[in-house]
Amino acid sequence: MSKYNFFIAGRWRNKDEVKKVLEAVRSCGKTAYCFIENDYKGEKIEFKPGENPDTFMKKSENLPIDDSLIQKIFKKDISALKQSDNFLLVFPSGKASHIEAGIAYGMGKKCYAIGLPEKTETLYCIFEEIFLELESLKTWLSQ
Repeated sequence: MSKYNFFIAGRWRNKDEVKKVLEAVRSCGKTAYCFIENDYKGEKIEFKPGENPDTFMKKSENLPIDDSLIQKIFKKDISALKQSDNFLLVFPSGKASHIEAGIAYGMGKKCYAIGLPEKTETLYCIFEEIFLELESLKTWLSQ
């Protein structure tokens, strides 16, 4: 049995929408892992509550791939993805969350998305469904 019903992915710069999706999933009685709840304290940088996500992202994007914080985040996210039944991508999203979607699909997870994609991508066919708004997601989750 998996630990989470959903692994929720998105981009830090879209954190407010990601949080709404996380709350909606949980309000429907589902369990979820989401990056916005992680501890982002490293030896060189940390993300503090109330801090502008762009500031943290610019700092983290300049760290080497072997930085302990980058490695910690990677290991935690991959572990949670393995322990999840489904993958849910919140649009708009960045490169990392698109890679996570591909990993989830490759692991045989059912993949879903919410929001309006910036453009059509052929690989979005991995999604069982793309919900355009929160209410349709909640209706589906409540079935």
